[in-house]
Amino acid sequence: VATIRALKMHGGVAKADLATENVAALTAGMANLAKHVDITRQFGVEPIIALNRFVTDTEAELKVVLDWCAANGIRVARTNVWEQGGEGGIALAQQVLEVLEQENNFHVLYDVTESIEEKTRKIVQKVYGGADVHFTDNAKKQMVQIEKFGWDILPICMAKTQYSLSDQPKLLGRPEGFTITIRDIIPKLGAGFLVCLTGDILTMPGLPKQPAALNMGVTADGKAKGLF
Repeated sequence: VATIRALKMHGGVAKADLATENVAALTAGMANLAKHVDITRQFGVEPIIALNRFVTDTEAELKVVLDWCAANGIRVARTNVWEQGGEGGIALAQQVLEVLEQENNFHVLYDVTESIEEKTRKIVQKVYGGADVHFTDNAKKQMVQIEKFGWDILPICMAKTQYSLSDQPKLLGRPEGFTITIRDIIPKLGAGFLVCLTGDILTMPGLPKQPAALNMGVTADGKAKGLF
């Protein structure tokens, strides 16, 4: 899923100015979308870009994305589900159905029997486009314990900022040469994977600045309040 607003931000536009047309910034931000296409293709799958429309998108900006997709042989469908409901997603659904009828060459990125360090390094280098991965002393100690119990054969789940390909939220676009730091490795044995916490990322539950629980309580006569 791509939006013109997000691509302009990756091209250097401040959040407050995203509603203003900026073809130059959008063109620069396309490097981020190109990397996401590259990521998908590394798994042997051809992507379909769902271009999620906003009312502030201009025809000139839409043309930049559509022309880029055409030039690179990438499927793209405009989606406008928020405004049009299900009808706004029909074009995307039709493209998905067409792709499902085609053969693909899906393959995984790594062998689960590889070491934790090898698996995470492949993710950082091949998926995110980084240079290397760094484990803190704490993560290294956890790795030793995980290997001791034989859990190192589990696949990796990276807990990372959604704003950047790196572990630094403000490093936008398509950065290169960065190192991702893993501070904790948490086994999730029921689900069957190892969670690698990177940067300053927080895991669920994610709460707003004013959680609903702060408004909940019980009145003097024993009735619940603030639930709705």
